[in-house]
Amino acid sequence: MYDYIIVGAGSAGCVLANRLSADPEVRVLLLEAGPSDWHPFVHMPAGLAKLIGQKGVNWDYSTAPEANLAGRRLWWPRGKVLGGSSSINAMCYIRGNRADYDEWDDLGATGWYWDNVLPYFKRSEGNVRGASALHGGDGPLGVSDPVYQNPLSPVFIEAGHQAGLPLTQDFNGEYQEGVGWYQTTTRKGSRSSAAEAYLKPVRSRKNLKVLTGAAASRVLFEGDRASGVAYSIGGKQFAEGASREVLICGGALNSPQLLMLSGIGPAAHLREHGIEVRVDLPGVGGNLQDHLDICTMQRCTQPITYDKTNDALIALEYYLLKKGPGTSNIAETGAFLRSRFAEDARPDIQFHFVPAQLDDHGRNQMPGFGYTVHACYLRPRSRGRLHLASNNPADKVLIDAGYLNDAEGHDSKMMVECVKLSRQIFSQPAFAPFRGEELFPGESVQDDAALLEFIRRKAESIYHPIGTCKMGAPDDVDAVLDPQLRVRGVHGLRVVDASVMPKLIGGNTNAPTMMIAERAADLILGRPQA
Repeated sequence: MYDYIIVGAGSAGCVLANRLSADPEVRVLLLEAGPSDWHPFVHMPAGLAKLIGQKGVNWDYSTAPEANLAGRRLWWPRGKVLGGSSSINAMCYIRGNRADYDEWDDLGATGWYWDNVLPYFKRSEGNVRGASALHGGDGPLGVSDPVYQNPLSPVFIEAGHQAGLPLTQDFNGEYQEGVGWYQTTTRKGSRSSAAEAYLKPVRSRKNLKVLTGAAASRVLFEGDRASGVAYSIGGKQFAEGASREVLICGGALNSPQLLMLSGIGPAAHLREHGIEVRVDLPGVGGNLQDHLDICTMQRCTQPITYDKTNDALIALEYYLLKKGPGTSNIAETGAFLRSRFAEDARPDIQFHFVPAQLDDHGRNQMPGFGYTVHACYLRPRSRGRLHLASNNPADKVLIDAGYLNDAEGHDSKMMVECVKLSRQIFSQPAFAPFRGEELFPGESVQDDAALLEFIRRKAESIYHPIGTCKMGAPDDVDAVLDPQLRVRGVHGLRVVDASVMPKLIGGNTNAPTMMIAERAADLILGRPQA
């Protein structure tokens, strides 16, 4: 019998395993469906480009055909490995806008306002710049400035400034808007995943057991209390008990799936699959949100991009010295801006600049040299939903992302604006010595209708799914959790991951997920708030 069972050793699960097992009298079991994070490409930041084809560390999801994106199935990579998606992502350390968290509080996620969550960001963060009013200097999660810079990355910053954006030294500072360098979740040139930062230092604790290759099938109950977890390893079935709580940390796709397999979710949908209904919670799997991303790409007239590299030399320099291109997260620079359609003081568009030709998540290798800017609208109104494919835990959940399905067409208008602003930056004098032909959308694509058609053919996820087990107020019928992350209608069961977010934050979602787990640890243990 364990005190706590944590399902999922991803960005949140590793944090909880560390914090809860700090008490030697508390026994913790951590279950991870994927393997250990042994692969060298996990730890070399630039290895993320090679992880695209590594099926063994990726759940390899795809959406259902998206009605507003030319019926395409969009690829959703999610980490299936110790560290979860923090082991395969692009490592941009972004918290979002402080007003995002105040909005959560207003939406019924009481206590999740900015001043209350900032201490948990700081507790997590080990920033090379040291501690300050807004940053932590000695937390487990490494946060670093670039070790290596591609020659085109500062060109993007200069062009953004020429286009009217302020220069910024810190996207997580007093003001989010501006153009500059991304800090990354790295330490001394290596990826600082949740597994590396939180789990590796405590793996030797006698009161913490970590099982890899362990796929949870359902939560077990005694009456209305979660009492354990059933799981399988290599086709063999197992079960373990939890005397205090079961903590689901599977992410925005796997957490709602496990709840539904356990009889918690929309009653009619569960009955369709022969699942006995324990709690009718219509919000499970709903409220799905993601940042849709569109790439603008130009040829580069100089051979200085990451398109053609000597991988052997890069790997040798990296593993011997922890220097060179191997330390790069590829998306070294970016920007946040307020568009002409911004509805409040928060930036509503984010850019990631990549000094390479990046098409179809990098899976389509293109000839020559080029550079790409990703642009996404940060506050989409469109919503999707997850559905069970069957009552078999091995069958992947069905994803209806609902991209561009808002009735007003606002999201479509904003995606068109993303392309226009991307072109505006690329047209600045700073890029003149490097500017070749425009590959995407292409010079012939100019009016709004043509741009929207291009978006329908080429837009992809930028990997920020959230909201499918959202927390909310008691009168919110779609809320799955209370603000303490407890599942409604049962006891001893919480969800702790990106699925709990009621609304997308304005930026990358990995750092906020770790913050959620840091605060959850205090909630679980009944400690005063930081």
